[in-house]
Amino acid sequence: MQIGDVSDPIFAQEVVENSTKEWGSIQILVNNAGIGGKNGNLWELDVNEMDRVYKVNFRGVYVFCSAVAQTMIDQNYGRIVNIASVAGKEGNPRMVPYSSTKAAVIALTKSLGKELAHSGVTANCITPAVVQTRLLEEFTQEQIDYMVSKIPIGRTGEIEELASLVAWICSKECSFSTGAVFDISGGRSTY
Repeated sequence: MQIGDVSDPIFAQEVVENSTKEWGSIQILVNNAGIGGKNGNLWELDVNEMDRVYKVNFRGVYVFCSAVAQTMIDQNYGRIVNIASVAGKEGNPRMVPYSSTKAAVIALTKSLGKELAHSGVTANCITPAVVQTRLLEEFTQEQIDYMVSKIPIGRTGEIEELASLVAWICSKECSFSTGAVFDISGGRSTY
């Protein structure tokens, strides 16, 4: 394991090089780093807060996809899974930095999936609704209640449910899907 700034291209390249040395190749990249950021109306938030959330939620995905793409292309195989959010599809009030950066991850994934389509490498993303993780510590109870109220199943998602979907997307069996957005929102978003 390496600890560093996911938005730093030098760190990303070091991770790719070290992982390739240790395991011989990189077949799977899951971009899961994300933060919620401060909550408030757009006009109440400092632009530095937007920059902070952007660095982790979007730039980190961009940097790691960029760092690993050529390696995967050269080996004619790879699976990239970016963790976005239903907030990137629908937006959540008082969460502009989070929602907009997750929308950017969705757009990046769609474009990258098409760029890689003939290489044996796929790029897909998942858009979970609210999931029981430490990320919830960054939101108010009012926001959590709002998000859960939008889920027809009536509960938060479980990490194991997301992990099962990611495992399938990373498998060789998932070879005819690239640039796709896989919903896992308990029925909140069905597109």
